[in-house]
Amino acid sequence: MNKGIKFFGIDISHLVFDVTDSDGNYYQFKNNVSGFRKFIKLLDSKSHCAMEATGYYHYQLAYYLLESGIKLSVENPLAVKRFIQMKLSKVKTDKSDSKLICDYASQVDLNLWRGNSKDEIECLQIVRTLATYTKQSTMLKNKLHGESVLGEPSKAVVRSLKRSLKQLEKEAKMLEDKLVDLVNQSHQDLLTRLKSIPGIGPKTAMMLVVLTGGFDRFTSASELCSYAGLTPVIRQSGTSVNGRARISKMGNQKLRNLLFMCSFNACKCNKACREIYERIVAKGKSKKLALIAVCNKLLKQAFAIAKSGLIYDDTYRSTLVKN
Repeated sequence: MNKGIKFFGIDISHLVFDVTDSDGNYYQFKNNVSGFRKFIKLLDSKSHCAMEATGYYHYQLAYYLLESGIKLSVENPLAVKRFIQMKLSKVKTDKSDSKLICDYASQVDLNLWRGNSKDEIECLQIVRTLATYTKQSTMLKNKLHGESVLGEPSKAVVRSLKRSLKQLEKEAKMLEDKLVDLVNQSHQDLLTRLKSIPGIGPKTAMMLVVLTGGFDRFTSASELCSYAGLTPVIRQSGTSVNGRARISKMGNQKLRNLLFMCSFNACKCNKACREIYERIVAKGKSKKLALIAVCNKLLKQAFAIAKSGLIYDDTYRSTLVKN
C-alpha cells in the first residue's frame, strides 16, 4: 500500500525540527521559513511527511507543507508514544524520535491533514483566549472575595481589582462579538438548525460549530463521539480483570465539557435524552453514566442535523441519531 512512497518523520521543537527519511538519512533545519524552504527541496510528489501535534510548534511548518502541496499527516502524540514504547527504545533524542516517527508512518494507515481555513483558525484562537480570560476573571473575583473577608480591605487594592475585572470583561465581550460574526458569516444556517435541538442554546450551538469545524471533518456520528472522547473503554481480561466501562477521555476536552454541561438541561427538555437518562438510571446505573449517555445522544443529534440539512423534529429522532 505504501509502495513508492518516501516517508519523512519530523520531530519538531521551538527552534529546530529534526527529520529522518525512509532511507535513514537525517537532517536538521531551523523552525522558520528559511528552514522550511531548505527542507522542501528534499520533497517531491511521492513524499509523505508525518509529525506529532505539538501544541503550537508544528503549525507553521504544517501549513507551509500543506500550501506547497506536500502530503502531510499530523498524528496524535499518544499514538506515536505507544508505538515508540512498543519498540522498547532506550534512546530518547530528537534524532531518534524523528526516525521512530518515520517508522510509525510507514507501518500504519495515515490520514491526510487538511488544516483549517483562516476563519476557523481565528475562531479557535478566540475560543482559547476566552478560556484564558474566564480563568483570569475567576481569579480576580476570588481575590476580591478574599480581600472583603479581611474586614477592612485596602481601597486601592479593591479599586485596582475591579478595574482589572471590568477591563477583562470588556475584552471578553469584544472577542465574543467577533466570534459570533465569524461563525454567522460561514455557518448561519447550521447554527439555526442546531439551535432547534432541545437543550442546545445559541452559545452551545456556536461552540459546537467552532470545535468540530462545522462537522465537515467527520463521516459518522461514532467518529465524532470518539473525537470528543465519549466512547467507552472496556477493561476485561480473563477472569481476574473485569473493570467498569469508562469513557476514553482521549479527545477534545472542551467539546466534552461543553456537552456535559448541556446534558443537565437536555434531560429535562429533550425527550430522547430524557428517555435514555431514565432508562439507564432505572437499571441501577450511576447518574453520571446516564449523563454521559445523554452527551452521546446530543452529539449524535447535532451530527444528524448538520449532515441532513433539516431542523430537529422529535418524531424523527430515531433517524436523527443513526450513524
